[in-house]
Amino acid sequence: MINNTMINAPFTLAGHAQHLGYWVIIRTLILICLGIAAVICLWDGTVNLPFTEILIALVILTGVNLLTFIRLRKPLAVTQMEFFIQLLVDLTCLSTVFYFSGGANNPFVSYFLVPICICAATLNGTYTLAIAGVSVLSYSLLLFFHIPLPILSPHHHQADNSINLHVLGMWLNFFISACLITYFIVKMARDLRAQEAQLNRWREDQLRDEQVMAVATLAAGTAHELGTPLATMKLLLNELRDEYTGLQPLQKDLQLLQKQVNQCANTLRELIATAEQTKDGQTPEEKVGDYCITLVERWKIMRPDVTARINLADNKININARFHPTIAQAIINLLNNAADASPEDIEIDINWDSYKMYWMIKDKGPGINEEITSHLGKSFISTKSKGLGIGLLLTQATINRYGGTVSLHKRVPQGTIIQLELPITLASTTGPNIT
Repeated sequence: MINNTMINAPFTLAGHAQHLGYWVIIRTLILICLGIAAVICLWDGTVNLPFTEILIALVILTGVNLLTFIRLRKPLAVTQMEFFIQLLVDLTCLSTVFYFSGGANNPFVSYFLVPICICAATLNGTYTLAIAGVSVLSYSLLLFFHIPLPILSPHHHQADNSINLHVLGMWLNFFISACLITYFIVKMARDLRAQEAQLNRWREDQLRDEQVMAVATLAAGTAHELGTPLATMKLLLNELRDEYTGLQPLQKDLQLLQKQVNQCANTLRELIATAEQTKDGQTPEEKVGDYCITLVERWKIMRPDVTARINLADNKININARFHPTIAQAIINLLNNAADASPEDIEIDINWDSYKMYWMIKDKGPGINEEITSHLGKSFISTKSKGLGIGLLLTQATINRYGGTVSLHKRVPQGTIIQLELPITLASTTGPNIT
């Protein structure tokens, strides 16, 4: 049996800081190899190398490596530009070393492919193209400009000391390899990053769906249990209204309370009716404008304490559409969140066209902390002291299920802006409203 922990483990690509750490290790190994080669040549005595210039280049590269190692111990983010500059420093120092040690004939010159591979796998295409261009340019210049070393020259030198076929073939092989790496590894790395993002989205959706299913199961049982208490409350309210007919303030309170109880009972009936209507996948059609107005009026009954400005679109189009009943509940959840934040001043803009319906809900509440904005609607997170965190979770799940989006933004100077976009499932179009 496959371990569930392994299945649920996050699949993420390493960050640039980790990539730079790997590059420090690679650079250290190359410095060791070049140092050993220089020591062997110095000990042998038969190779006449400009050791001073080579040592300066290696010391500079070693210093950069040590500074990079110290920098990685700091909690600072590593950007793509910084990693790109690190690769350029390596290419510059190594090109200098190769210039003083045989140029393109140096067996270490093929190392130029390593920065291209690393860049292609970790950075974007622009940086990779730049690194590949610098590497090919350096290799090409080293063909003509270098301090020759006879010990590194091929045995089949031409008499005029021009570039022989062996060296030219090495350069051509490097050029082709650099082009292939630049194109294909960049493409594969981009696909891997896209796959990572898609897997993370699927994982979040799966977790959210599991939470929604748990809530739906509990909601079904709760709806069944609420029928009896609501019937008792309605009976008691009728008796109280008949008993205290002379007390007008109390009558107003009892009337308001009865409306709330009736709304709860209607909600339960709608829940049962919704299950009956949608079990065969069909929902009734209605005009988008009437649907929005009915939804707002229903919300006003639920929240009589709220003062809201409703702005319907001026260029209204009479479109008959089908809306799943759960969409209404999702929008009401958003309206209730705004009402809880600032019941005195809410602005609701409603608009639609032939393809989408748009809602913008503005409140003047305390706003939402930016740190938790990205987590809202993905788990049970609430910004209210008495909230359960279920409303936004259900809203996001419902709207996303039908192809819509919900986004929360900070309002200046205070408050929150909720934007909802929902594709319209057209039933029929009766043309523009000319009146």
